[in-house]
Amino acid sequence: MNHDPINHPSYYAHPSRADIECIDIIEWFPFNVGAAIKYLWRAGRKTPDAITDLKKARWFIERELMRLGEK
Repeated sequence: MNHDPINHPSYYAHPSRADIECIDIIEWFPFNVGAAIKYLWRAGRKTPDAITDLKKARWFIERELMRLGEK
């Protein structure tokens, strides 16, 4: 697939199979889990700053843990 910043951003295509996109996977998960997967998936691919994406994934994981009742 070609890069289309609205419909098919290249950083959301699977590195080994361009026909598989992150959305195809994350829509099967609860919101916070899917969002964490999204940030892990694109870490270092959308921008060279993987650390920000990894921290955002952690933020969503921590939010999901709180939602599930972890203190």
